[in-house]
Amino acid sequence: MVKLINVWISVFILLVFIQCLGIQNEPSENFDWLLGKWQRTNETKDKRTFEYWQKIKDAEYAGFAFTLQNLDTIHQEKMQLLKSDGNWNLLVKTPDEKDFIAFEMTMLKDGLFECNNDSLPFPKKITYWREGEKLKANVAGDSLQIPFEFSRISE
Repeated sequence: MVKLINVWISVFILLVFIQCLGIQNEPSENFDWLLGKWQRTNETKDKRTFEYWQKIKDAEYAGFAFTLQNLDTIHQEKMQLLKSDGNWNLLVKTPDEKDFIAFEMTMLKDGLFECNNDSLPFPKKITYWREGEKLKANVAGDSLQIPFEFSRISE
């Protein structure tokens, strides 16, 4: 009887250990690596592009991006990373659009995510990732890709 109890305890400990390993390998749903103020470093010479990200709550992040040419704002967009019904989406809205456009998160790893919306001509895919101290992004359609590289702006 003691042997049987020891076997059950061993099996229980093994199952708990395996479960803990599985949890550690799941990607983090923490996007805090996006937070802060960023300036694009691979922008054309006459323009400056910025992105600002803040955490609203655990299931919501807000971003704002804009491009300046001289002192004029020539592009801007609002962004949200939002978890709804257990799924993350990237929502993007420019001033010309009435509503946010949703991109479904199709890949999530620590420090990287990819979102898709195949119903659009461009962009169809938006990817963000951290590479050391740099924030990188790629906006892609069928035949066009635009890479973004950002450095953190000191507060």
